[in-house]
Amino acid sequence: MTRLKWTCSSVLRLKGKLKAAFRTGRGRALGATIKDLTPTLRGWMAYFRLTEVKRIREELDGWLRRRLRCILWRQWKRPATRVTRLMQRGLTEQRARDSASNGHGPWWNAGASHMHDAFRKAFFDQFGLISLQQELRRLNHAS
Repeated sequence: MTRLKWTCSSVLRLKGKLKAAFRTGRGRALGATIKDLTPTLRGWMAYFRLTEVKRIREELDGWLRRRLRCILWRQWKRPATRVTRLMQRGLTEQRARDSASNGHGPWWNAGASHMHDAFRKAFFDQFGLISLQQELRRLNHAS
């Protein structure tokens, strides 16, 4: 049985479009960046609504959230700011200090457990980030 799926080139094209939006999002509020991403994500999901491979959508959802966490980490710049922000999001003081001064780069930290614990999926949902999985369900129920 044949299943429709995203090609590698189309995934790379989507990531390229999103990377351009992420580049402009470094100096802006996270909500504004997410608002700019929404039309692109909705459009791509409307175009690929007949695809049946779930794994690619899940990976793209995770990649999107990791990129947004990376933007947050870069915006905080100084370790003291990172400690304060992580503590505001519920991490203990010791864990926040260890995380803020670990010496790893923004991409590594965006995928680390301390950022996952501080910024879960629900946090991005509050800002209006659409999940590709949920958007596909919404589109398929509408028809």
